[in-house]
Amino acid sequence: MSQDHHGARRVGQVKEVTSLSNPIVKDIKALANKKDRDETKSFMAEGLKLVIDALELGFEIKTLVYAKNVKDKPQVVQAATKTVARGGLVLEVSEKVLSSITRRDNPQMVVGIFTQRWTSLRDIRPKAGETYVALDRVRDPGNLGTIIRTADAAGASGVILIGETTDPYSMETVRATMGSVFALPLVKASPADFLAWKKGAGVSVVATHLAGAVDYRTIDYRKKPVVLLMGNEQQGLPDELAREADALARIPQAGLADSLNLAIATGIMLFEARRHLLTLEERE
Repeated sequence: MSQDHHGARRVGQVKEVTSLSNPIVKDIKALANKKDRDETKSFMAEGLKLVIDALELGFEIKTLVYAKNVKDKPQVVQAATKTVARGGLVLEVSEKVLSSITRRDNPQMVVGIFTQRWTSLRDIRPKAGETYVALDRVRDPGNLGTIIRTADAAGASGVILIGETTDPYSMETVRATMGSVFALPLVKASPADFLAWKKGAGVSVVATHLAGAVDYRTIDYRKKPVVLLMGNEQQGLPDELAREADALARIPQAGLADSLNLAIATGIMLFEARRHLLTLEERE
């Protein structure tokens, strides 16, 4: 057993860390900043369920962190064994260190640091019956996380992020996806790249728009693979994207609210597109 001056000691393949000033702990804490996530192409997932999901879906794990009091749980032992087998580092830490890493008073007992996974837009070749979500400059981490989670639940095939969007790998967004961030391909694209891709992808782009002339329930979502194009929370869709859509849809609303939350609107559109496809499958 060896000990270093940063309050860490190595027990077999596991490094025990008790000090908040440990350089590895500092590096993990730095992942709260987008700049550090981008530079290291890493992100943090909190909770045993998310860590297991990520490992099962083949995400590359860099570091597994767990609280000393859960080290004997079979699933934690299994996750640690997988991490070591895949060349990752395993840290056993105090709850104080975990609180510091997750910025929570009641932290999850297990945290994983994983490599980000991005899909190239040119590798997205939509097939019949598939639905994608394209989000223009989505800014709210909670909205983005909820949309990724809902897209996964609705059987969508991927999420395309257009322009300057919030980071899907931020702690807040990953939390809000409840693990779905591992299940769906994520794509980054400029508006120009998205429009160029649309021309050759054989898709039907259905955009929600305040000036939308078509009730969203009357659109035929079954002719081609569908891309649901949703606008920014504050400004809606810019003209350059709206005019290229194959249909501009509106969701009829009652009451005083003049618009819906972006995640809610996207959920409504996703399940409507899905309903049409399921009806088609039932007929067949």
